[in-house]
Amino acid sequence: IRLDGGTAYSGALITPYYDSLLEKVTAWAPTAEEAIRRMDRALREFRIRGVATNLPFLENVINHPTFKAGECTTRFIDETPELFRFPKRRDRATRLLRFVGEVIVNGNPEVEGRTRPAHLPRVQLPPGKLPRETLRGTRDLLAELGAERFARWMLEQRPVLITDTTMRDAHQSLFATRMRSRDMWEIAPYYAKLLPGLFSLECWGGATFDVAMRFLKEDPWERLAALRERIPNILFQMLLRGSNAVGYTNYPDNVVRFFVSQAAANGIDLFRVFDSLNWVDNMRVAMDAVLESGKLCEGAICYTGDLLDAARPKYNLKYYVDLARQLEQAGAHILGIKDMAGVCKPAAIRALVGALKQEIGIPIHFHTHDTSGIAAASVLAAVEAGVDAVDAAMDSMSGLTSQPNLGAIVEALRGSERDPLLPREGLRAISHYWEGVRQHYSAFESDIRSGTADVYRHEMPGGQYTNLREQARALGIEHRWPEVAEAYAQVNQLFGDIVKVTPTSKVVGDMALFMVTTGLTPEDVMDPEREIAFPESVVSLFKGDLGFPPDGFPEAITRRVLKADPPPRERPGAHLPAADLEAERAAAQAKTGKELSDTDLASYLMYPKVYVDYARHRHTYGNVSVLPSPVFFYGMTEGDEIAVDIDKGKTLVIRYLAMSEPDEEGQRRVFFELNGQPRIVKVTVKGMESKVKAHPKADDGNPDHVAAPMPGMVVSVAVSPGQKVEKGDALLSIEAMKMETVIRAEREATVSQVVIGPGTRVEAKDLLVVLG
Repeated sequence: IRLDGGTAYSGALITPYYDSLLEKVTAWAPTAEEAIRRMDRALREFRIRGVATNLPFLENVINHPTFKAGECTTRFIDETPELFRFPKRRDRATRLLRFVGEVIVNGNPEVEGRTRPAHLPRVQLPPGKLPRETLRGTRDLLAELGAERFARWMLEQRPVLITDTTMRDAHQSLFATRMRSRDMWEIAPYYAKLLPGLFSLECWGGATFDVAMRFLKEDPWERLAALRERIPNILFQMLLRGSNAVGYTNYPDNVVRFFVSQAAANGIDLFRVFDSLNWVDNMRVAMDAVLESGKLCEGAICYTGDLLDAARPKYNLKYYVDLARQLEQAGAHILGIKDMAGVCKPAAIRALVGALKQEIGIPIHFHTHDTSGIAAASVLAAVEAGVDAVDAAMDSMSGLTSQPNLGAIVEALRGSERDPLLPREGLRAISHYWEGVRQHYSAFESDIRSGTADVYRHEMPGGQYTNLREQARALGIEHRWPEVAEAYAQVNQLFGDIVKVTPTSKVVGDMALFMVTTGLTPEDVMDPEREIAFPESVVSLFKGDLGFPPDGFPEAITRRVLKADPPPRERPGAHLPAADLEAERAAAQAKTGKELSDTDLASYLMYPKVYVDYARHRHTYGNVSVLPSPVFFYGMTEGDEIAVDIDKGKTLVIRYLAMSEPDEEGQRRVFFELNGQPRIVKVTVKGMESKVKAHPKADDGNPDHVAAPMPGMVVSVAVSPGQKVEKGDALLSIEAMKMETVIRAEREATVSQVVIGPGTRVEAKDLLVVLG
């Protein structure tokens, strides 16, 4: 097979019979079928750049049934139009190289200003071969029993059930939710084989959905699907913010239902549903959607205050028991106690679980954070009081603002009647893996080095702690963190001692940062003589956009913020018009230029702008989730070589060779070796963008746009605006690789615009002429 690319020399006379042989490929095999397979592979491995080729055409020819049958006639090509239908190449390698080159030259903005880890170790997976057999787990039991009977099983069995939060809340709390999917996928099969006795894996929802797209440039649905494929036997658990779903605002009811249906269909088994103000009415739509899906619904109480503190009677035992009864009546299969700040002391949880066990008939699941340093004691107290399931994090990902230590809790209960029966070897092996992974994220960790009793003052959620410190850092006030924490506690009291969990905790945090940066005290805030421009999130809170606490907001601060009477206490979603899902899909497709799946649509409905930005990044750089985390964050150093699996059986071996100095246009050339072949990526140096002579690109599929077919120099322009041209008329000519190519009109038209002039250097797909 000859691959026509066109080579000549300046001034050569090209006749109609000229045969421009660039490459010749010969494939031989004992059978025609095997010869075709070999030729097909050879063609697909060719990369010819800078000139046009007929590679896709030849691939179509040799794979056509008529050719394979040996029945081709002289009119085979004329009578077979499908030979000229070429699938768009994904070119995944080029796009990934472009991203890696960008990080090498300009760095990843996610780590800008952060201290690079002194050591980026190669993370080791647990040694030894995995067992061939995957043992039955809780997901198998749910499929067998159904949600109602599964909940009864939880009540009847004696070992305490344990949820591992490492893949969601642990990293959200320790290093600002920045854990990448690849680090989860690598260890996932070991969970399925070594720890089938876990109750569930909290691996999705909460802030991870937003951060995956916004900062990590990953698809959260791909993360879920790949984890589900690797762990078929253990329940997957997600955090759902009631009518806020996985966002920070209220959504129309049909949007919440649509999101839940997609999550259930794509792998989530257990939904922990809560409301940021403990308003059960605001949870009902989400809970009903979970119940309709046939999955487990865990209605969660958000714990705050101190039920044993007589000085704070608002959050007493009666308050929590009443909430639990409401959630049970609403159909919850499980009751969650969500201690998001880690302020539920051992005596308090013992009293709470004891009382709830007498008042409700569904299993209880306890979640807490170890910010104080004594959360494990609270977990053990809950177990003694009869709690059915508890949350913990793998040893190396536990403590501080994360969950308490899973391995230590298991050992404390080993040999007792409530022994979780989880093997030491499996826990140890997986914890060692996470220990190595955590080092890659040290730049995102907060400065906290020990537990702090200060949490009982500010009551800041563990999942917010590192994120709020990140915001303080961005504002240049991280050194004033104690002031921020104190302001947080003051804002809570100003707002009426509210429940603080996403998204209300964000509002409290916004106001605390606002007060510190502007030097305001609580007295200043309430001073009627002072004009204060409250943050938009604060105004939204008091308008009721996030709902209302059962006792309402204090009237004084409400009038101060809104400058009006308090609004009626109504569920926000009840007055939001239903979203037109297909109209939203069409709008997203117009913005991104791609067909949207149902999961894509769910992402867009939650975060329209974030999703569009993510889709554009994906279009430019491809699926960057397959890159190793050190490469994603820090790029490569000369001589580094990595293997990147872009598909099953398809691996890219990338070696970084060198980088040039910036040229006159402010671009560096980054030299790679890809699967043994040299590749060059050009990257504009940050701050030198003005030197680059950028040309607009032609829109794919726009018949009025005439694009450059290859990189080269515009030699001459034969037309001018307003000129009429016939099909076949010359528009301009481009010289590339010493060969001149004439670009001709493909139809009768009038020239609307000539975008470039003679002597202009262009890249492939640059816009040359616009026809009318």
